Amino acid sequence: MPEVSIRPLRATDETDWRRLWTGYLDYYETTVPEVVYATTFARLLGDDPQDFNALIAEVDGRAMGLAHYLFHRHCWKVENVCYLQDLYVDPAARGTGLGRRLIEAVYAAADANGTPAVYWLTQHFNEAGRRLYDRIGRQTPFIRYNR
Repeated sequence: MPEVSIRPLRATDETDWRRLWTGYLDYYETTVPEVVYATTFARLLGDDPQDFNALIAEVDGRAMGLAHYLFHRHCWKVENVCYLQDLYVDPAARGTGLGRRLIEAVYAAADANGTPAVYWLTQHFNEAGRRLYDRIGRQTPFIRYNR
């Protein structure tokens, strides 16, 4: 059995984090400029409560997944809610339960923060991800619009 751990992002993780986040961005057929990589990594390590948090999933000591999540206010609730923005598992580790463990770690962080609601978005073509999400969450009827 491989040894799996989920832990907060560290400053020494930058190379692995970039590899994983690039894989995530590639999956969604998008790119970001270098300034976004640098700014995002710095924010993930910062102590501003408005910034995102990051988790790294390791399998036998190798970074194989990541999650980025944010606590924020909500007009319909007194307590904050948690937005899981990015979830990615390296293709070599897909189907091993690593994605589920990352989501459960975000759930645990939200619970520890007194934040009962966690939500996320995905694209319609993310069929493998949606099979997991259907087991661990509840699809809502909301449709997203962007400017």
